[in-house]
Amino acid sequence: MRYQFCQYVTIVDMNDEIMSEVVFEHGEYESNAVSIGSSVLIHQLGLKQFDVVYDKREGKTIRYKIEDIEVNLIEQPTVTRVFLEPVRLIVGQHDIGEVE
Repeated sequence: MRYQFCQYVTIVDMNDEIMSEVVFEHGEYESNAVSIGSSVLIHQLGLKQFDVVYDKREGKTIRYKIEDIEVNLIEQPTVTRVFLEPVRLIVGQHDIGEVE
């Protein structure tokens, strides 16, 4: 089955004040059945200025739990979105610079 993996990301400043909230789309993946509470292993998220990006530096993988599964029956073909646990990124602390 094909799933679209998404994650809520809150971007805060050093004073813990919310600057923005976005839904980061990890992309579509073919997988066997997934369930709430399962984990996925993926690149850790970071910031490049105010954009959420993958931190692909060595050793920057992380395990996220599946928090919710949404099946949209209105769209054709049906879209199944898998939401990973939300993450909070701090401007200045989670900046990854220009490394790809």
